[in-house]
Amino acid sequence: MQLTVKEVQNWFEKFTDKIKENKGYLSDLDTPIGDGDHGNNMARGVAAYEASFEQKQPETISETFQVFSMAMISKVGGASGPLYGSALMNMVKETKGIDTIDAYEQLGEIVAQGLAGIKKRGKTEFEDKTMVDVWEPVTQALKAGSLDKDQIEKAKEHTKGLIAKKGRASYLGERSKGHIDPGAASSALFFDALVEVIQ
Repeated sequence: MQLTVKEVQNWFEKFTDKIKENKGYLSDLDTPIGDGDHGNNMARGVAAYEASFEQKQPETISETFQVFSMAMISKVGGASGPLYGSALMNMVKETKGIDTIDAYEQLGEIVAQGLAGIKKRGKTEFEDKTMVDVWEPVTQALKAGSLDKDQIEKAKEHTKGLIAKKGRASYLGERSKGHIDPGAASSALFFDALVEVIQ
């Protein structure tokens, strides 16, 4: 496995396509337990990334994470923008001066920093029914030396049985059960796109 700046940009391009394709699905997931706008918000973020990328193509992995982070922070509303932005900003720091990511374990350490950013910003833990519920098992899988789409899908589906402890969905208490968390769903698309690049 090897990721250069080219593969990282390919990862974000695939993620951008997946968000556009799943915009309605993500907002539908958000409707019963949130604002109903997660898909539209994320679509604004990836469009901002595309626009920045067109203006000036980043030359390093770290710069690419930075452009993506700024797009998320500036254009994605609600909690998702700051959470994705914090994750990506931590990944900027972790990849400073790195030209290639050469192993799953190394990638796991980088994603772990992203996860730490989400947890710190959202004051969230595993099984709070948030995007952490996808980022945490993905981090563990990468550190153990592999990642596939089944693992990501299981992590996303796991949020369906959880009671939300954070965000708007937490106001629903028991009624939040039975719904997939939209942030976990967009995070699953994020890592699905990664799997397509590294396999």
